[in-house]
Amino acid sequence: MLRNMKTMEGYAIAATDGAVGHVKDLYFDDAAWVVRYLVVETGDWLAHRKVLISPISVGKPNWIDKTFPVSITQAQVKGSPSIDTDKPVSRQYEESYHRYYDYPYYWGGGLYADALTFESPDYGSAANDAHELAARNAAKANAKKHRHDNPHLRSGNTVMHYSVHATDGNIGHVAGLLVDDVTWAIRYLVVSTSNWWGGHDVLIAPEWIDDINWSESKVVVDLSRQAVKDSPTYDSAKPLTRELETGICRHYGRKGYWPREAGHAPSGPSA
Repeated sequence: MLRNMKTMEGYAIAATDGAVGHVKDLYFDDAAWVVRYLVVETGDWLAHRKVLISPISVGKPNWIDKTFPVSITQAQVKGSPSIDTDKPVSRQYEESYHRYYDYPYYWGGGLYADALTFESPDYGSAANDAHELAARNAAKANAKKHRHDNPHLRSGNTVMHYSVHATDGNIGHVAGLLVDDVTWAIRYLVVSTSNWWGGHDVLIAPEWIDDINWSESKVVVDLSRQAVKDSPTYDSAKPLTRELETGICRHYGRKGYWPREAGHAPSGPSA
C-alpha cells in the first residue's frame, strides 16, 4: 500500500516497553529511492532528543491509531548514537548506528527494508562466488570512501516544494512522496502543477527523473510539459489502484515497478 510521507509525520513510535516519540521526517537514499530512517523526536522522557529509527525495526503499522510499533526497547533508543539532524548524516555515523543495533548494512547489497536479513555482510562466511566477493569488497570500499559523509541520504521534508522541470520548462513543485509501506521504497513524487497552469496533481516515478540539482532545489524529469499536462490526475482522496498506476505508465510509455519486484506485496490505495 502506498502512503504519502506527509501523512506519516506525527505518527507515534511505540517501543516494546513504552512510547518513544513521534515521527518528524524521513531520510531516504536518493540513489535507490528507499526510506532508510525515520527521524523521531522523543518525548519528555528523553529531553525531546531526536533519534533515528530504521524501518528494519518497524512492525505492522496501526494506521487507525497512527502508531509504528518497533522491535526495540526504550533503553536501546536511549543508548543509541546521538544524531544532529541539522548536519548531514555521515556514513561513519551509520556504521556505528548499525553496529549498535546489529543491523545489516544496506549499502552492502540490501535494497529494501523487508528484504534485509540480520546477517551482516561483514561477519558472514566468506563468499565462494568471485562476483559476490567482488561486490562486497566494492561496497566496503565505497563505505570507506564516504566514511565522513553520505551524499545520497536526503530529508523528505527538504524535498517538499522543490521545483519540478520538464525537458522544456517548469511544470510545478513536489507536493508529496508516496512510500510503499512494505518495502519503504518511494514509488512516486506527487507533483502539483497548480502554479504552472492551475492544473491538477500528477504522479512521477523516481525512474523518470533525469537529474536533481540539490543546491538549486530543482528536480528535472525526462518528460515534456505537454505529456505532464495531459497525464492522468492524481487525487489523494481516491484509492490509487494498480489500474490507475498502469494507466499513468502507459500514458508516459514507461514500465511500472511491479513486474521487476514481483516478490514484494503489491501496492494498493494511497493515504
